[in-house]
Amino acid sequence: MATLTVSPLEEKRVKALGFLSNKGTDNFSARIITVNGKITAAQQKCIAEAAEKFGNGIVTFTTRLTIEVQGVPFEKVEDFRAYIAKEGLVTGGTGSKVRPVVSCKGTTCQYGLIDTFALSEEIHHLFFEGYHDVKLPHKFKIAVGGCPNNCVKPDLNDLGIIGQMIPQYDEEECMGCKKCSVEESCPVGAAQLKDGLLAIDPAACNNCGRCIDKCRFDALPGGVNGYKIYIGGRWGKRIAQGRALNRVFTDKAEALSIIEKALLLFREQGKTGERFSQTIERLGFENVEQQLLADDLLARKDEIISAKLHETGGATC
Repeated sequence: MATLTVSPLEEKRVKALGFLSNKGTDNFSARIITVNGKITAAQQKCIAEAAEKFGNGIVTFTTRLTIEVQGVPFEKVEDFRAYIAKEGLVTGGTGSKVRPVVSCKGTTCQYGLIDTFALSEEIHHLFFEGYHDVKLPHKFKIAVGGCPNNCVKPDLNDLGIIGQMIPQYDEEECMGCKKCSVEESCPVGAAQLKDGLLAIDPAACNNCGRCIDKCRFDALPGGVNGYKIYIGGRWGKRIAQGRALNRVFTDKAEALSIIEKALLLFREQGKTGERFSQTIERLGFENVEQQLLADDLLARKDEIISAKLHETGGATC
């Protein structure tokens, strides 16, 4: 059995830099942040070179769309970081803070309703980078999905965004066709003919946008893009299903402000060691939603961020 020479204190220090110990060795996996799971060919080449030069040549992918290079010796940690920096790459993604943002490929997907790569990159800069030094009670995961297919499971993250297309139905243009193309196109059965006219059940409609432009008489010529926000999701040892806020946000700036208010609320009112889902459960969903829709948290942003809270956070992985 190998004799380990890296002290627990040094192991903890480099873990904060994104280097996770390879069990039973003095080597580490270097966790590289991809912003949102998208990297350039030049960055891919740089990572491959770094894996051969400093690691064991193996590159793995994490569930948070980061990349890990295995087998980096402790003494090569800084050399590795300097090497990948030439392509704008950094390591990190650990601790009781905002974790790397996950995005689906909604930007290019046929079902995508919002530009997920652009939105997730903006969230990365605003909150993964912008809140990097803000200590939270525990880790905070954000996911951006382009449509209700939920490929990245936004509702199982601390905060998730799902792209929406709210149908704009003009009942006056409905001809009451016996065979309704809108009804046929709806995958969830929200659009149905009733008493000779099309009716869309808002409680059943998930705003997937499949019905848009399906009516040959222009009863559904378009829709409004929006953002459905879930809070309090969690996957792991203790599972929690996120709940959607009762509004679909049609303004991107307002949706981004909800994320910031959620982080401020978690920092101020969360107990060290609890996840956001537990904070919401303790405070009450309606209470939390009311605070997120108001502006008090943002008005007290400086006060909340400067407070001495969660000096030792609850995240262990």
